Amino acid sequence: MKANIGIGENERERLGGILNALLADEFELYAKTRRFHWNVVGSDFGELHKFFEGQYEAIDDIVDEVAERARALDVMSAGSLREFLDLTRLKEQASENPDAPGMLSALLADHEAVIRTLRKDVETADKLGDAGTNDFLTGLMEQHEKFAWMLRSYLR
Repeated sequence: MKANIGIGENERERLGGILNALLADEFELYAKTRRFHWNVVGSDFGELHKFFEGQYEAIDDIVDEVAERARALDVMSAGSLREFLDLTRLKEQASENPDAPGMLSALLADHEAVIRTLRKDVETADKLGDAGTNDFLTGLMEQHEKFAWMLRSYLR
């Protein structure tokens, strides 16, 4: 049975595309943050190890929320590593292990990229007549702004 929620099928599919690309970005950010959590070294190891853990745990929750938002629109959520790699707009840093400031900078750049994309996606959701997704994306943007602020604070 097709969803009858006041948003047309074409609009829901476009919104689903936005959400699945975001889902891939969030999953890439989760994986990168987790990798850095495991591989950070140096005099700030304990503090950064715990800091990265808090961030990847929060991003893990976001991953679930984004996938469920797509399902609420009756759109299938991406769910495989191949799909995530194909859909993400972030740069994977496979086999790269920067120093602690490099890790912080890489994560900051990714969060800021997600924020810029979310700003555009909020406008698109509004144009497509989906106040719910607009509100959802705005909330995520605010979370990423806070992540970015925290990362930026470490780098000063």
